[in-house]
Amino acid sequence: MCVQDLENKNKDCEEDIIIDNNNNNNTPQFASDQITLSNSFPMESICEDTVVAEEKQSNFIPMLRSGEWSDIGHRPYMEDTHICIPDLARSFNSKLLGDESVSFYGVFDGHGGEGASQFVRDNLPRIIVNDANFPLELEQVVTRSFMETDAAFARSCALESDLSSGTTALAAMIFGRSLLVANAGDCRAILSRHGLAFEMSKDHRPCYEKERLRIESLGGFVEDDYLNGQLAVTRAIGNWHIQGMKEMGEHLGPLSAEPELKLVTLTKEDEFLIIGSDGIWDVFMNQNAVDFVRRRLQEHNDVKRCCKEMVEEAMKRGALDNLTVVIVCFQADPPPHVAVQRGRVRRSISAEGLLSLKFHLEV
Repeated sequence: MCVQDLENKNKDCEEDIIIDNNNNNNTPQFASDQITLSNSFPMESICEDTVVAEEKQSNFIPMLRSGEWSDIGHRPYMEDTHICIPDLARSFNSKLLGDESVSFYGVFDGHGGEGASQFVRDNLPRIIVNDANFPLELEQVVTRSFMETDAAFARSCALESDLSSGTTALAAMIFGRSLLVANAGDCRAILSRHGLAFEMSKDHRPCYEKERLRIESLGGFVEDDYLNGQLAVTRAIGNWHIQGMKEMGEHLGPLSAEPELKLVTLTKEDEFLIIGSDGIWDVFMNQNAVDFVRRRLQEHNDVKRCCKEMVEEAMKRGALDNLTVVIVCFQADPPPHVAVQRGRVRRSISAEGLLSLKFHLEV
């Protein structure tokens, strides 16, 4: 990645790593395997006019503040995990050129147990930092680190079969004004740009045409919207215990740990990033989520409280899954009150209100 404006250091960086309460201090040790990348999933970016963008953002420095909240929901076990690291290198005693900080935020939604999600939470950030090309080639480093973490987890499962499980993984990193999102699975990241919702990730499900074609090219199949009739996601870390998912003889299986990446340059129009496990997105549409967060931030400007309120609202709407949300704000002030144009059709009820009404009518 061509990292822009290295001189713009995050002025309000904190020192603490914030993780959920499922932490496991026995971090597995492993040797790094050589990983071959396919380079088949190029980055996408939100289109901007370069000249106009440079004028708009010439004096913009993101002032990062974040919050997080999770709940077991109506599930018997909590398999979601998350982590927030304001200064990735400093947290792992690594030095960067010019002491530039890289912030790291991750949400990991486990399935078949909590082993994979906890392992990825505890190891993925460290593997990224320890890569010799971190942070100047961040896209390649992150992609390689996802796959190295996957291989390391396979080795751990071979030694301790009780760990066998899988997890989706979404990581967001902020370096100066660059925002990089890496996603493998169906966690989702949505950027609020002047009140409009922009997708920073795509859900990797079998119904996603691009994923279906990739699966079939590798000898896999989709049955009843499940990968090989077994998994609801098409990319994940782990699941080495499920035959035919990661390996098919001498060839790669259809379940990939390689993330899709999306990179944008933040401007003063960018307000916050919402990262949530799929339980959140079962009951929130993208624009609806942005509207909800904007209103709460305008009311009290407390990011953690906003996360808690979003999880509580998801439960009121009938969410059944584990629920985790991380919100990263790029400004110190709350979002401004603006009239957001979303099309020609005017509605007298918000998207949030429509969802709430639908839920109560179905009860």
